Amino acid sequence: MPTTARSIEKYILAKDGNRPDLLRQCFTPDATLEMVVRTGVISFPPHVNGRAGIADILVRRFGQCYENVYTFCLGEPPKTEATVHTCKWLVGMSVKETGELRIGCGEYHWRFLQTSGLASHLRITIEHMQACTAQDLESVMNWLQSLNYPWCLSSDMIDTAPHISNIDQIVEYLKT
Repeated sequence: MPTTARSIEKYILAKDGNRPDLLRQCFTPDATLEMVVRTGVISFPPHVNGRAGIADILVRRFGQCYENVYTFCLGEPPKTEATVHTCKWLVGMSVKETGELRIGCGEYHWRFLQTSGLASHLRITIEHMQACTAQDLESVMNWLQSLNYPWCLSSDMIDTAPHISNIDQIVEYLKT
């Protein structure tokens, strides 16, 4: 039986690696997705119904635009018996078409079925999404690749963040 932590890890691997089939090991068939976007740099529909719809939006379409994707859940994984889990997240990625860098952060709010450990609902809040130049890609990728993946302590992330002015707002968000 999947655990809640394993379900989240499968979601991260599916999204970051453009592997929609892995969502079978994360979401129930009738799962729902709620998106709260507080930035104009990226857009998503506010509601998506069903695992197939979630795969289309968060994996297939996302994978058409972005590459070099690293998503981190900040803090400790949920306990096996958890039916809810909230954590901050950070993502770094590059735009396929231009090579520009995107770094974003926000919060995940997960609800799981106790019987299966699969997610029945996910609310993703995108608080910040910063656009950076392609010249920043190497330093940011070096930073992200040096961190524990996909579970990372925010202090480790903050302490090793590259000195790029565009991400100051994100680093401050991670401190709260």
